[in-house]
Amino acid sequence: MFGGNSNWRGPVWFPLNYLMVTVLERYHRFFGDEFTIEYPTGSGQQRHLGQVAADLQDRLISIFTNDAQGRRACFGGTELMQADPAWHDNLIFSEYFHGDNGAAIGAFHQTGWTGVVADMIRRRHGEVEAVGDVIRQIVAESREIGQ
Repeated sequence: MFGGNSNWRGPVWFPLNYLMVTVLERYHRFFGDEFTIEYPTGSGQQRHLGQVAADLQDRLISIFTNDAQGRRACFGGTELMQADPAWHDNLIFSEYFHGDNGAAIGAFHQTGWTGVVADMIRRRHGEVEAVGDVIRQIVAESREIGQ
């Protein structure tokens, strides 16, 4: 079953999506560009896991960014947040988000886990390296020191 305001049948939870993107990046580093999957499912298009991870990141980040009409998905139908300049740039880090339209659902001010979008943005745009890359560098450096 999919949809509704159920915790596990449709909404977007940032911690789980963050972990999924991280795992896809790690698998892409291992398998490389040659390993592809059909993405999106049913499209007939083959993508490597790095492309899938990047698309998921872009989709998650877009919940908070302005669309072509200047609206933010996270604000849903709340016109005060969408239209009033005093509110429009005050982002909501909600507990989770509607699976179809990205509107904020659940408790607000969940900066502890929804705030991982900040790391996702920085990683997606090359400001910081992916966690897996940092761990790999630390392991390599510790091996050099131990030799």
